[in-house]
Amino acid sequence: MSGTVTAVSSNREYSFTKPNRDSVRLLAGLGVEGDVHAGVTVKHRSRVAQDPTQPNLRQVHLIHEELFAEVGEDGFTVAPGELGENITTRGLDLLGLPVGTLLRIGDSAVLEVTGLRNPCLQIDAFREGLLKRVVGRDEAGNVVRKAGIMSIVREGGVVRPGDTIETELPEGPHRPLDRV
Repeated sequence: MSGTVTAVSSNREYSFTKPNRDSVRLLAGLGVEGDVHAGVTVKHRSRVAQDPTQPNLRQVHLIHEELFAEVGEDGFTVAPGELGENITTRGLDLLGLPVGTLLRIGDSAVLEVTGLRNPCLQIDAFREGLLKRVVGRDEAGNVVRKAGIMSIVREGGVVRPGDTIETELPEGPHRPLDRV
């Protein structure tokens, strides 16, 4: 499976949205250089409040651009970076990847998929009613999270819009993604 990077975003300050950039530099074991969520230990405020020594499994957030078209059918306008992601993708079923999948991006960057983003109320503060479009339940009553995936940086490198993303699945059995 392969896809394409359509946008990259980062922000030095805590805010829900992240401005688009011409490129971002991924740092092995840390995340996006200069991004508020980069670090070895958790940086998300709710996680820090629980236990600031937890490993940061949410160094880089990816969202599939196809989600923007899906919520657009319900009247929501969302652009890359506006849901806080660092990398916006196209053509890759991010939500269907198993834990441990490697994403090889551009010339040298490698991410390891750790799990699903757990959408929060900030999404409704951004666009009222949007949270119900990115989290819901399937026919069996299981929670379905669509607001992207989280990853850690295994190998650093520069990532730009237009870069190719190649996937490398882990050896089986595969574990489906769960929230991290």
